[in-house]
Amino acid sequence: MSTTTRVRPPQTPAAPGTAEAAAPPGGPAGGGLSDPRLLVRALPVALRKLDPRTMAKAPVMFVVEVGSVVTTVLAVRHPGEWFGWVVTCWLWLTVLFANLAEAVAEGRGKAQADSLRRTRTESVARRLTEEGGEETVSGAALRVGDRVVCEAGDVIPGDGDVVEGVASVDESAITGESAPVIRESGGDRCAVTGGTSVLSDRIVVAITTRPGESFIDRMISLVEGAARRKTPNETALGILLASLTVVFLLAVVTLQPFARYAGAEQSLTVLTALLVCLIPTTIGALLSAIGIAGMDRLVRRNVLATSGRAVEAAGDVSTLLLDKTGTITFGDRRATAFVPVGGATEAALAEAAHLGSLADETPEGRSVVALAEERHGLRGSHEGGLKGAVWVPFTARTRMSGVDLEGQDGRLVRVRKGAASAVRAWVEQCAGGAGGARGAGDEVDRVVREVAEAGGTPLVVGVEDAHGARVLGVVHLKDVVKDGMRARFTELRGMGIRTVMITGDNPLTARAIAGEAGVDDFLAEATPEDKMAFIRREQSSGRLVAMTGDGTNDAPALAQADVGVAMNTGTSAAKEAANMVDLDSDPTKLIEIVAIGKQLLITRGALTTFSLANDVAKYFAIIPAMFATAYPGLDALNLMRLASPQSAILSAVIFNALIIVALVPLALRGVRYRPLSAAGMLRRNLAVYGAGGLVAPFVGIKLIDLLLSAIPGVN
Repeated sequence: MSTTTRVRPPQTPAAPGTAEAAAPPGGPAGGGLSDPRLLVRALPVALRKLDPRTMAKAPVMFVVEVGSVVTTVLAVRHPGEWFGWVVTCWLWLTVLFANLAEAVAEGRGKAQADSLRRTRTESVARRLTEEGGEETVSGAALRVGDRVVCEAGDVIPGDGDVVEGVASVDESAITGESAPVIRESGGDRCAVTGGTSVLSDRIVVAITTRPGESFIDRMISLVEGAARRKTPNETALGILLASLTVVFLLAVVTLQPFARYAGAEQSLTVLTALLVCLIPTTIGALLSAIGIAGMDRLVRRNVLATSGRAVEAAGDVSTLLLDKTGTITFGDRRATAFVPVGGATEAALAEAAHLGSLADETPEGRSVVALAEERHGLRGSHEGGLKGAVWVPFTARTRMSGVDLEGQDGRLVRVRKGAASAVRAWVEQCAGGAGGARGAGDEVDRVVREVAEAGGTPLVVGVEDAHGARVLGVVHLKDVVKDGMRARFTELRGMGIRTVMITGDNPLTARAIAGEAGVDDFLAEATPEDKMAFIRREQSSGRLVAMTGDGTNDAPALAQADVGVAMNTGTSAAKEAANMVDLDSDPTKLIEIVAIGKQLLITRGALTTFSLANDVAKYFAIIPAMFATAYPGLDALNLMRLASPQSAILSAVIFNALIIVALVPLALRGVRYRPLSAAGMLRRNLAVYGAGGLVAPFVGIKLIDLLLSAIPGVN
């Protein structure tokens, strides 16, 4: 088999998903606020988000902003009261830190978009004219349906499908992988992307997208997160947080009459501080950043999702459908064995199969030639001896290929290789006047049946020479399963995901491939309608379905599935229908996608648990400080032994702001996912983040109180 040198053009921009493109300059991937340059770029965005129209979309933080405005007005009216000014400053910092968390998450996506923009170059296209000639035009002038010629060294000017030829293409600008890929007309490896480079040969590309709507343009739009929609769980959690905010708002408002009755009337500044500390500000501040970061983590793994909804759905997937051809298997049937019959030797069969396949330009024919050359060293062995040979190319009508040539004894030798029924009919026709065909009886039928039952495709090789017409044997073609598939499916099974292989093959072949790959079930002879019906049945049973595919026939099912992952090597129709595109075209990438989806859900749950547990410590800090004077018995609740009421309230407010900053890296990086049952995850959440949410405020508020106590005049 020929090999292709790995080439990366000089100064190729970093690809999205690679460490160079994904990580902000000068900082680690999950660092967030640890990168000063990213922080500087995010700060103006965070300040612009203080616009009340923007803040109103996050009810919890909107209440904090309103409270900040109220305390600001009170501080201006009483400029001599330092307590009001300190509380006001920290309330504004709380709002700013929340906006900064979201801005940092968005900023990382915009940095990736800038990297993608650098992959777009002003290209010149060689467009074919109706008269059959060529004209040079700008890539921006191309329209859907235009056909362009691309040769070695050319940059493909736009997204399209190869309609003529085969070429080696460098897609490093898209995937970051320097190994070239083969793109050819027909099948599921015809799609090419604008901005990639042709390394060898010549292809004709039919443009499939309009200017501004190319795959690169869509990628830029996606990673910038401009159209990110809230997921159902995120919306539900937002409603819960808003409800808790309303409850605590009513509680604080009704607290003042009781305080006045008890002779411990509180200032509006103190009541605002109490409200901000009691409502779930921590998770409210980080909720949006968690969702944006989930999509960001997908991009870092070379997967593009249209929305956070798709990412979250991946975390709840229970059924996975995989298209067999090009996904579980390599797609092209490959010759794997020569099985001689009728006393023929394997060497003789291999030599005849090699001759019979030289005129067969199909992938199957090329694989037969490659196997014969690899196992029997036939490369070049017939040079000089094939002069005057008459080649018989493969056609769909004859279903055979072969050659007619002069043998060593000067007599005519004819060789044919092809479908079992076609070659047997040819052999019997040739042997009609010679007492019948030899070697074409029950033994051939048995071998053909065994190959088919093993999930392969049998090709029969026949020859006619001085010894008569006969069958020499069978070539075993099989759709080769990609390396490591069984192990990956075992891993998916451990996540509780059922894998189903979809194929147009007959049930016999499908069962063999499914057994070799290790999938849980298969759907044979599947039409696009069958795939849709299967997905709908699963969904009607309450299951979330994910599907990977790369062909146009997969497009309807990809659109119907809750999570549709199209391979970047697939057709344009498949990529348009899916809500995720895997730039590496690795079907097993779904394992990482599922893990990221689960990580998003776990991170949100963990930080929600932590935020709610935080409130317990704040009760013990603020409530005793507010009413200990009127009710000395409440001093028993001052478990932290805070220095004074003012110090207690300030410590709680300051901790409430700083904890947001401390949790930003965790929100961006995500809580580490481990395959556990739902009960196990709940126990882990409560043990780590529930207990941590209880302990951290007691420690943090006490330390802040000690620092404040050291400042003259605070107490």
